[in-house]
Amino acid sequence: MTAARSVPPMLLRLAEERATGALLRDHGTLYLVEGRVVHAESPAAPGVDVLLTAGGRLAPTAWREAVDRAGARREVARYLVDSGRVRGGELELCHVGAVFDAAFFALAPGSGPTRFRYGAAHWFGTVRPVSAAAVERETLRRRELLDSVWPDQSVDTAPVVAREPAPGQAVPHRQRAVLALADGTKSPAAIAWALGRPAFHTLLDIRRLAAAGLLDTPREARTPPQAAGAVPAWVATVSDDPDIALLRRLRDALEATL
Repeated sequence: MTAARSVPPMLLRLAEERATGALLRDHGTLYLVEGRVVHAESPAAPGVDVLLTAGGRLAPTAWREAVDRAGARREVARYLVDSGRVRGGELELCHVGAVFDAAFFALAPGSGPTRFRYGAAHWFGTVRPVSAAAVERETLRRRELLDSVWPDQSVDTAPVVAREPAPGQAVPHRQRAVLALADGTKSPAAIAWALGRPAFHTLLDIRRLAAAGLLDTPREARTPPQAAGAVPAWVATVSDDPDIALLRRLRDALEATL
C-alpha cells in the first residue's frame, strides 16, 4: 500500500494506545473513545442531523430540542432515542453511515497536518463505536471504488453541469435527482447537502454520470452550505476543538429510512 493510498498512520497508533480525544485534519475531525471511532464530521459531508431531517424522518425543531436539552451533557443521541424521536436501531444505522461518510473526506490524502487533542469529546455522544481498522478499510475501499468508476478527480470538488442524455439513454431515478441540481453553481458536496444524502454516495453518482457523458465540470468550486440544524452558543465550549461515513449495505439501508 503506497503512502498516497493509505490513511494517516496516527489513527492506528491512537487505536493501539486506546486513546480518547479528537483527531483533527483540514477536511474533518474523528472523535475516539478508548481507541475506537465514535463520531466523525467533515464540512464536505452532511451530518446525522441533515440525514435525519432532510427526508422528514425528524423535524428540525426536534433536532434543535435534543441539542438544547442534552448537548451540554454530550447525550444528544440518547435523548433522541429515550424521547421516542428516533428508534435506536435507526439512529445507529444513520450515525454509523455518517461516520464513514465524514471519515472518507477527513482522511483524504493531502488533507493537511494531523493533530490529536487528548480528552476532547463530541456533544452528540456515543452510539456505536467503530474500530479504526474498519474505518481505514472502508476509506480505502471507497477510494478504489471511485477510481474504478471514473478515474478523474476533477469532478469531485468543482461545480458540475448536466448534459442532455443521448436518445434512448436511461438515467436511474437516483441519478436524475443529482442531474437536476447540476446547474454549474453546485459542487458535489453542495448537491449532497441539498439532497440530504451521504456525500460519498453522491460523489459516486457524480463519477458514474461523468463516465456516462452526462456531466461537464467548470473550473471553480463553491463552498458547501452549512448544516440546517443550528446549535446553541454553548457548543463551542464543550471542547477546545472545532466541530467539523459502512459498507455498501449501509447505503441502501440508510437511504431506505430517509
